[in-house]
Amino acid sequence: MTTHLQASLFDQTDDLRLGPLDGIRRTELGHGAWIDVLPGWLGGSDPLFEQLASEVPWRAERRTMYDQVVDVPRLLAFYGVADALPHPVLTEAREALTAHYAAELGEPFTTAGLCLYRDGRDSVAWHGDRIGRGAREDTMVAILSLGAPRDLLLRPMRGGGAVRRPLGHGDLIVMGGSCQRTWEHSVPKTARAAGPRISVQFRPHGVH
Repeated sequence: MTTHLQASLFDQTDDLRLGPLDGIRRTELGHGAWIDVLPGWLGGSDPLFEQLASEVPWRAERRTMYDQVVDVPRLLAFYGVADALPHPVLTEAREALTAHYAAELGEPFTTAGLCLYRDGRDSVAWHGDRIGRGAREDTMVAILSLGAPRDLLLRPMRGGGAVRRPLGHGDLIVMGGSCQRTWEHSVPKTARAAGPRISVQFRPHGVH
């Protein structure tokens, strides 16, 4: 996979490292939902982006939509409970998140889904992670964003204004509480110049 990433001016280090999670900031969204955001949690993340973009076994999917079979506008990879993650720092990140949220979540993060957004034409439509337990239980989905920033939008399912969070270059967002049941999120297409981005989504077992 060939990509061209514009390096961040704010992440000029070759030292790939996770920062402490005590600087994370929570925003209550309403209806029992919340998000935690920590910019630049993973320092020196741009070389990791390049490695994952070239070495992960990305797959393209097709999906039926309006009686047509169309390409899913992003590339995907999935690592289950028994699978080794494609870089040790992702294992470290998953373990750090499990430890930090142990009291609230009550179980470990066990799986990792990766999405590669190649440019501004790649996207994901409004959705919640409601396949499995997320449809009926409070849970958490933690997203580590690598590469160029893209906007993550969140909106309440009952109607209301959207919340916008630009994510990239090692930023972390955690969606918790009822977020997957009562809110939706998306990464919209953009006509602006947009570099490639990888989203790493850590989830507990049975949440998709």
